[in-house]
Amino acid sequence: MIDVDKVSAAAETDAARWDRDGVPDEILTLAGRSGLLGADRPAEFGGGALDAHELGRLAATLGEYCTNLRSLVTVHTMVAAAVDRWGTADQRADWLPRLTGGDLIAALAATEAGAGTELSAVATTFEPDGTDRLVSGNKLWVTFGQAADVFLVLGRAAGGLCAALVERDRAGVSVEPVRDQLGLRGARVAHVRFDRVRIPAAQLIAPPGFGLSHVVGTALDHGRFTVAWGCVGLARACLADAAGHAAGRVQGGAALADHQLIRATLGRCWVEVAGAQALCERAAVARVAGSPESIVATIAAKYAAARAAAAVSEQAVQVLGAAGCAPDSRAGRFYRDAKVMQIIEGAQEVAEVAIGERVLRGGAW
Repeated sequence: MIDVDKVSAAAETDAARWDRDGVPDEILTLAGRSGLLGADRPAEFGGGALDAHELGRLAATLGEYCTNLRSLVTVHTMVAAAVDRWGTADQRADWLPRLTGGDLIAALAATEAGAGTELSAVATTFEPDGTDRLVSGNKLWVTFGQAADVFLVLGRAAGGLCAALVERDRAGVSVEPVRDQLGLRGARVAHVRFDRVRIPAAQLIAPPGFGLSHVVGTALDHGRFTVAWGCVGLARACLADAAGHAAGRVQGGAALADHQLIRATLGRCWVEVAGAQALCERAAVARVAGSPESIVATIAAKYAAARAAAAVSEQAVQVLGAAGCAPDSRAGRFYRDAKVMQIIEGAQEVAEVAIGERVLRGGAW
């Protein structure tokens, strides 16, 4: 049973504070107990077994209140999705119940100083030592890295790129908090160092050579989908705030909404939101059907939704004026978050290339 109401109520009240101080541990616990962290995992492992349509609506709901909270659900379920898809039967039985119930908080540790968009350039190594592996490398911008109990780490071995689960409490793991970044300020972002961290070889997910293309690829695809829907919720909330302000704000004896310029702005914003949501719904249909087009459909949805989030949040701040620039302004907070959404899980320019290549191949979507 997934109960989003308690978490949403807390976010509605405290999201501005979380943006300053970080999403607190008790909310991470509440998210686990409410079923959010296992929302679309199989019921046999304690998950909610949501399909793509239901997961999308959940991400959009969270996105309306707090990008940081939605990001928790995104990054945690990215790891769970990768383990579920590529883990062995023993790995799934061991890890998934703890992930779906929130007993463990998971984060993806992939990005490095020389490997952002091009993750195949990672320098992190998995060195064999008997039946164990020694993990060494520096990972940057790990969402909820300050809170994570386990990291899905991308690195390289003799057989190619590989991915493994590495617990935070192992000797050699160090976490450096990141603060005051542009957006996602409450997402407890961290840089994480692995200094010859010993793990059993059984914690490798899939054989070497499959780490990026399969394991992390699955995580990123899942992340793009929830980010896309979260951006729809973000944009929807900004539009609602702008429309409400325009209707109630009186200047010179006339409501702000009486100005044609304001009405036109709201109209453009509505079209942005509706278009992004339509592409998100299309991606959900493709995912439920198991269509080979689901990957590019998800890329397109994330591209459109991130663009809508950036455009609508900017216009909302403009319409709100000083109120949009206030310290606890939802639109102002979302304006900063939306820029980050255009970068993470595949930058907009990379998405354009992928979509363009699909256009050149032709055929019906």
